[in-house]
Amino acid sequence: MMDVSKMSADRLQSVQPSMILGLLQKARSLQSQGYPVIDLGIGEPDFNTPDHIKEAAIAAIVADQTRYTVVPGTPALRTAIVEKLSRENMLSYTAEEVSVSNGAKQVIYNAFMATLSKGDEVIIPAPYWSSYPDMVAIADGTPVTVDCPQSENFLLSPEKLEQTITPYTRWLMLNSPSNPTGGVYSADQLAGLADVLRCHPHVRILSDDIYEHLMFDGHKFASILNVAPDLRDRTLLVNGVSKVFAMTGWRIGYGAGPVDLIKAMNVVQGQSCTHACSISQAASIAALNGPSDFMADRANSFSRRRDIVVSALNAIVGISCLNPEGAFYVYPNCAGLIDRKTPEGRILTDDQTVCNWLLDVHHVSVVPGVAFGLSPHIRISTAASEDTLREACRRISTACLSLESST
Repeated sequence: MMDVSKMSADRLQSVQPSMILGLLQKARSLQSQGYPVIDLGIGEPDFNTPDHIKEAAIAAIVADQTRYTVVPGTPALRTAIVEKLSRENMLSYTAEEVSVSNGAKQVIYNAFMATLSKGDEVIIPAPYWSSYPDMVAIADGTPVTVDCPQSENFLLSPEKLEQTITPYTRWLMLNSPSNPTGGVYSADQLAGLADVLRCHPHVRILSDDIYEHLMFDGHKFASILNVAPDLRDRTLLVNGVSKVFAMTGWRIGYGAGPVDLIKAMNVVQGQSCTHACSISQAASIAALNGPSDFMADRANSFSRRRDIVVSALNAIVGISCLNPEGAFYVYPNCAGLIDRKTPEGRILTDDQTVCNWLLDVHHVSVVPGVAFGLSPHIRISTAASEDTLREACRRISTACLSLESST
């Protein structure tokens, strides 16, 4: 007889609710109670969606583009994606090699559900975006994390990749610029990884490029396929409109890859959500085909904010922070705060207790490194105004100055 007290599947036993969303809920609860919380925990641009994109959505509604679309996305949107990949990334795809989903997250989920069986392994460099391992686990795969510490710029080396690949490896996850570190793989570094992957033809590559337009200090985005086009038949490129176009709530992501993989992903999607929102798809056509001059201004704005935060954090005893080359996060090491005692008598035993204390007492919400697989760190989103970031850093500095030795 089935035990009705156990309602969840076994594969969910190792999957935890999102710590990021849990902190967001707590921060907003405190805000609703009147506390002056600064929320730097969520990865969401603070800019608005450009007007021409919103106008395209309104026009689509007026034109009654409100019915089902085909599962992989409208032909017009997939054509716009193909043209974008050619224009911006110098990569050639057909519409049949593109699938549109409800955000980049679902593209990755579809890929894992379509390709993983029990015992299959996915290599995930740590720190990683917190959803990667859980999506692998839900698909009955085994996440294999590889520590890439601050001393290695949070990037996977060819040597570590070679040591981690087994006969059961099915995917390598790459994310550049990175969430949570802002780390960027150069063309030379990608070429080194590609040399290893050529020796292991059973390994596919999933390249999460969602932050590609948020690059700083003259650094240029490179796809692994720009340096290793021979890996095209086992690479899935993942991207979307959420970050650079400030369209997080529109929920449009896309994948580009070999036809057999895209077809399998479409089967998964067809039996789950069917397709992405028709109105959001119309808006995304306008985003991809429309003006892009604002992108450089937004990247420059995030670069200035990064400079403010990194400078302020590195002035705090107990914290050290690399200067990220992209995205809108910093990932400072907080090892110097561990085992210190707060004025309230708390002992900061790990990065999670550091973050809880900063939120509860100093009303700054940041995310502990444990959520991203590498401690002791905290992730700070720089997607806030310069004045807000300065005030948050002032609060963090004041908090750290109040700490005492616990011995």
